[in-house]
Amino acid sequence: MSAAEARRRLREFGPNHVEEMRHEHPLLRFLRGLTHFLALILWVAAALAFFAEWSAPGAGMAKVGYAIVAVILVSAVFSFWQEYRAEQTLEALRQLLPQRAVVVREGKVVELPIEELVPGDIVVLAQGDHISADCRLIEAFSVRVDNAIITGESLPQAREAGSCTADELLDARNILLAGTSMVSGQARAIVFATGMQTEFGKIALLTETRPGRPCLRCAGKSSI
Repeated sequence: MSAAEARRRLREFGPNHVEEMRHEHPLLRFLRGLTHFLALILWVAAALAFFAEWSAPGAGMAKVGYAIVAVILVSAVFSFWQEYRAEQTLEALRQLLPQRAVVVREGKVVELPIEELVPGDIVVLAQGDHISADCRLIEAFSVRVDNAIITGESLPQAREAGSCTADELLDARNILLAGTSMVSGQARAIVFATGMQTEFGKIALLTETRPGRPCLRCAGKSSI
């Protein structure tokens, strides 16, 4: 790939990085948990319960009001904690990606920041390297990869070049996913997804939008 074409694709697809989670003041985040639509309904219910107690003292409605307020507060605290954990998880995921990658550009093997990787790039990989984008193997020699960060599997998985008929990327033996690492072997692979379009990026997005429930298989499928 020429440098000009790489620049064009970089403009088209964007930089190859996991986007930072938006930061919000902790107090505003907690208040948001007290003022969403369902919380507002519960506040109204609590107010009606206190009003009923004021209208008919001794009916026990004050206890109902206090119980509703307690539910609102507990829900807000739980939501705040989940969002905080999601933010920390996303930051940890960002740290798992390498900072540089070895790429073939204009017939030469060069080292580039991973942000400059684009679909169509050919990356050169060796034992100990971390995968910086989703890519398909075109050359592979005794390749085994650690997919633990994606699948949770503790044992390295063999990967090989060639066609594959698997329906999902997790089952494809010719696919290397961003965030995983080469345990052994040497390889060349062509990048087909970068940044938030990688399966790793989709996990990060799910971590932000559905705190505590990252799930690769729920993140959608990409073509092999």
